[in-house]
Parts: sequence; structure tokens; C-alpha cells
Amino acid sequence: MSAIILETNKTPLQRVDVDGVTVDIIENALRNAREEMDAVLFRTAMSPGIREQGDCFPLIANREGKMVVGQMGSFITGFTDAYDGTLEEGDIILTNDPYMCNAAVSHLNDWLVLVPVFKEGRHIAWAAMFGHMSDNGGMVPGSMPIEATSIFQEGVRIPPVKLYKKGVLQEEILELILHNVRTPQWNRFDLNALVAACKTASKRCNELAERFSDDIFDSTMQIMLERNKMAMGQIIKMFIPEEPREFADYLCDDGMGMGPYKINCKMWREGEKVIFDFAGTDPQAQSSVNFYLNEEMFKMFFGSFTINVVDPQIIFNDGFYDLVDVRIPEGTLLKPKYPAALSGRTHALGRIFDILGALLGMGAPQELLNAAGFSDSPHLFYSGYDDQDEWFQLFQIGFGGIPGRPVGDGPDGHSLWPGFTNVPNEFIESYFPMRIEKYETIADSGGAGLNRGGNGLTVAYRFLCDGQIAIHDDRWLVHPWGVNGGEPGMRSTKRIVRVDGSEEWLPAKCENIKVKAGDVLHFNTWGGGGWGDPYARDPQKVLDDVNRDLVTVEGALRYGVVISHNQVDEQGTSALRSKLRDQRGEIPLFNHGGSIEEIKARCLQETHLPAPITPSFQQMKN
Repeated sequence: MSAIILETNKTPLQRVDVDGVTVDIIENALRNAREEMDAVLFRTAMSPGIREQGDCFPLIANREGKMVVGQMGSFITGFTDAYDGTLEEGDIILTNDPYMCNAAVSHLNDWLVLVPVFKEGRHIAWAAMFGHMSDNGGMVPGSMPIEATSIFQEGVRIPPVKLYKKGVLQEEILELILHNVRTPQWNRFDLNALVAACKTASKRCNELAERFSDDIFDSTMQIMLERNKMAMGQIIKMFIPEEPREFADYLCDDGMGMGPYKINCKMWREGEKVIFDFAGTDPQAQSSVNFYLNEEMFKMFFGSFTINVVDPQIIFNDGFYDLVDVRIPEGTLLKPKYPAALSGRTHALGRIFDILGALLGMGAPQELLNAAGFSDSPHLFYSGYDDQDEWFQLFQIGFGGIPGRPVGDGPDGHSLWPGFTNVPNEFIESYFPMRIEKYETIADSGGAGLNRGGNGLTVAYRFLCDGQIAIHDDRWLVHPWGVNGGEPGMRSTKRIVRVDGSEEWLPAKCENIKVKAGDVLHFNTWGGGGWGDPYARDPQKVLDDVNRDLVTVEGALRYGVVISHNQVDEQGTSALRSKLRDQRGEIPLFNHGGSIEEIKARCLQETHLPAPITPSFQQMKN
């Protein structure tokens, strides 16, 4: 199966020479059009997840479906290979089903809009964007049920359909879809915004082709892809060894009592091509933490990470994809078999970035190796009926600590990827029955190192109406690891203080938790791992961190720094560092805080909870 593009203008495009100035003009115009897509979306969407946090992913691709500018890499090839139908001018495709578009999107909440761009009857490009809908129907508000065992429990499945046919909105299809979600007004506005963003890109592509000619426009996009391939080819030869490297990390649990789940990857180079092999990854989970990882999407992860580390000036696009071979065994956590549940795939997605950082950096640990820190994308859901008996539903993404890096400390309480922003507290308090009583970094949560890991966040949410909450998080068992002598970051915790004064420690993955007006949820995220020898950190920097409430006086001892009367005790620091160096022994490249079995055993001993949260291990408290 493959999509058939119907063109009334049958004259084939010709590859022509394009001068460098024209290439630069068109390249920057396309980059600007990609930014304009975001601007249109953010100004017209309604849900806070898209409007405020920017949970969306635009792209502009050439005729073949290769992304020329964008954020998440092209998913168009996966769609066109799976779509058995025709496309013509005025058609706009909508889908959200990973199993029907070769995982072009990876869970049902992501609604994908694709627009074939035509100019005078000729297909010249693609515009596409997907955004996370706050609700997609299904068994829980927010449509990301932890205990789902099938994708059918996660809401409405939209096969690739023509939302617009020759420019005409198919209203009955739209109303059928919106009838199955809890937030139809938000979804309608957000979907219209996605369409508007794609139409904006289509208009800009037509303007460029009109100004420079169709042939020059198409040839320039080919040149942009070829530039990327040449640059990435050099990077692969320079940094990817022929000798295999292998690394594994763990997803803490699946929310249903099973875990941890191993994600294993081996990387090596054969000639000009880099191979990533995920053999050794654990079988798919019973719950929704499976991540249906499209091979093209992983290539995007690799390219984006590599370019940003080596040379951010290289334009990121799909040109290098032929240089990457990705092998993911079927039936594993990263390629589950239909109809496995997929809605909680964020945890594994985050862990992929940590694994990529380890594989790419271990060959040059002083120049390229980051500690662990992206790790996850914690979610909070809060829903119910307010004092006016109106339904409310909050979906919010939280942030943790960014890892220590060769170039410096990790930022505190920030999103590493993609370019999300926090929802302003004022927005939350204005639109939802909730008050934010604390929003600050957690001192000492970042791993100690020559370059400190970023601290996690603690946010105290006071609920002003009865309702229910759900929490999706990870890194509560396995630490964000440190590197080059850096220490691991702190793990995440969730605690609720009831209005009657009682306290409950909540697991990192839970749903249908009833809350009363006055209850306070303390939502603590993980810290980033540290980079480098903490005993080599400038003591004055440690003192500065203490004065900024990023490190405590007691936490300064992890750096071997003694602080007394708001000053560094130089003699005490020298003696302590000498003692700690002698005790430490050989510095490992990676510091996970122990083996997975040691971590589980320590977690069971450290907890003060009266009973295990899962049959295998308990939620840790510190």
C-alpha cells in the first residue's frame, strides 16, 4: 500500500543549479515558516498543553516526504507507505493511530494533520503538525490510563481520514470524533489551530515557489538535505566507532506491579553507516508504558542530539537518514505487538535520550558525555466538577533537573527536549480550582560533580474542589546516573497531605486518586546526574550554590567543601577532600548508584511505607 498523489500538472520537476545566496534565502524563509507555524498554533489553540507548553511538532517536507525543516523528524513516509488511497489538492489528512501509520505518532493523544502542498496542480511539498490533545476519550480523564492493557481502552482511534476533501470540511467525521472526547471545545480549537498552521506553511511554500520557480524551490530543498547528509556523514565517521558500544538503562515500573524494564542498545559503524540494535530490550509491558518507536523517529532523535552536541549551526533535517540503520525487535517494549496499550510511552521515550547520550559520549567522555537527566516527562492530571458544576480537566507536564555536561552545570527544573515551557502558575490558578503554594527547586537534588546536575522541582498543588488526580512519572527507583566521577541525581517522589492532616506517599504511576478540597499534593521531580569529580569543583562555586539555596551546607560536604559562618573553611575543605579521595577508590565512568538489584534492596530498606506499593518493590521516600 502507498498513497497516490493526483496532480493535474503532469510536467515533471527538474533538478537545476541554485546559487548559494538563493539557497540561503529559501532555507531561512523555510525556517521562518516553521516558526510561523508554531506562532499560529500557540495563538489559536485553546488547551494549556499546546497553547502554554508548546506540546506540538511542526515540519515542512519535500515532495518525497523528507523533512527539510522541523522539530521531530519526518513521519510522512510512514504515513504514505501505510495509506491506501489518493490525495489531491485541498485534501487534509487527520490520524492519531500509531498502528495505522507505522508509528508516525506514538500514542492516541497526538493528533496528526498532514497537508499535501500543491501549486497550480503540482505537488511541491508537505506540511504537517501534530499536537497532544488534553483528552481523547477512553477509560480515564486525559486518556492516558496506566492500567490499560489494550489500545482500545485509550480512546477514539482515528484512522487516516480526509478531514478536508478538496477543501471541504467533512463535518460529520469531525463531529463523530469530537463526540468521543471529554473536552470537545478544546479539541476543536486545537485541531483547527493545527490545520491553520499547516495552511500557513502551505502558503509560504507557494510564495517561495512563485518567487523563485518550482524547480528552484524543489532543488533547494534537495540541496538542504544533501548538506545535512554530508555534515552528518562526517560526524558519524569522526565519532562513531567500528567497535560496538553497548549501554542499558531501566524503566522503573509499569504501574501494575511489574518492573524494572530494561532498554538495551548497541551502536557501531559499518563504513559510512551507523547501526543501532535494541536486541536485549525487555518484552513489551502488560500496561500502557510501551513505546512504539518508529525507526525514522529514532533517526531523528540521533540526528537532533548529535547536531546539538557537535555543531548546532547544522540545519536539522532528514537528509542523513540513509546513513542510519535502526533495528528494534518485535514484541519488545519499543515495538509492541498490536493491540498493546501505548498511552504512557513518555517514560521510555525520555529514557531513550539518556541512552543515546551514553552511547555517543562514552568514546569521548570529557568532551561529549552528558550525565542522565531528561529521563522522563512527568504528568499531572486533575479533573472533576467545580463550584458552578462545570467540568474541569487539567493536563500538565512537569520538569526535572538537566544533567551536568562538559560545558557546565545542568539547568534547574527545565525541560531538555523538546522545547517545552512551563504553564504559568497564574494561568493554572485562573482557569482551574487549584492554588500553587510552592514552586521551587529542591536543594541537593542534582548530582554532585565538577559540573553540578540540575536540581529537580518541588511543586505544592492545593486542590480547591473535590475531584480526582492521576500521576505519571518515573525515575523513582533508578537514579539519573552521574558520569566521570559525578554522583547520581535524586529520585522523584509524590506525597499528598490530606485536609485532615494525614499524609500518603503515592506511587509514581497512579490514577483515580480521590482528592478533597484542601488536600495538598507535593510533586517532586528528579535531579540531573553530576558530571566530573565533585572534589575538583571550585569551593567558591559551592558556596555560591549554598547562597542561592541550590545546595545546603550539609550538601556541600558531598563536594568535600566545609562551609562555616557563610565562608569556605579552606583548611577543613582540604582535609575533607583528601580523606574522601582516599576512600573513593577508582572513579567509574558511570555511577548508577549501584546495580539494579542493590538499588531495589536499598529502596525496600529505606522506605517508611507500611506496605509495598507493588509486589516487587516499594516507592522510595528519599
